Amino acid sequence: MSSDFETYEQDFGTLTADITNKIGRIPKLSGEEKTQLVLNVDKQLEEVRELMEQMDLEVREIPAQSRAMYSTRLRSYKQEMDKLEKDFKRSRIAYSDEVRTELLGEDAASSESQLIKLREERAHLLDNTEMLERSSRRLAAGYQIAVETEQVGQEILSNLHSDREKIQRSRDRLRETDANLGKSSRILTAMLRRIIQNRVLVFILGAILLLVIVLAVFFKMRGR
Repeated sequence: MSSDFETYEQDFGTLTADITNKIGRIPKLSGEEKTQLVLNVDKQLEEVRELMEQMDLEVREIPAQSRAMYSTRLRSYKQEMDKLEKDFKRSRIAYSDEVRTELLGEDAASSESQLIKLREERAHLLDNTEMLERSSRRLAAGYQIAVETEQVGQEILSNLHSDREKIQRSRDRLRETDANLGKSSRILTAMLRRIIQNRVLVFILGAILLLVIVLAVFFKMRGR
């Protein structure tokens, strides 16, 4: 798992370095060329977001004893990603001196203050938009965690229900076994009682037979 994470790290470093270079070039461009570069950077940022999601999944699969180190690295990459997105948004409304002069012509000096004010307003708007996007991502992450927690809870409840059924079946078997043992005990007691009765009866019959023999011998000896 850690080898996959390190591979993602290398891809992250390559992508972010290229994005940083392109973000620095955006203010120096205008027209279609700037639009194409903005679209290209936006596409690369989406690739970085997908890469971050893969890294996040990898961190969750890493054993707990090693997870803290990778989680710290992932947080730093997320902070770097946030900075890139912020720089990108600012670069989209920024112009170099040459491009500004080209766009405004002779009115560049008189419109400088208006352009600065407009840029500040746009930057403020982008900051607010960025805050809303971060909040939305946090809400989405919180919702995902809640869903996962609910799924885990349902699995635990299902396991508990299954365990409860197993325990109930074991209790039923135990009661049945106890009932069979009680029945067997009663049968053995009755058999033992009959054995004792038979032995007593045999003893009595033997005693009577012995008494008859003794009496017969006695009367026979007396008749002589």
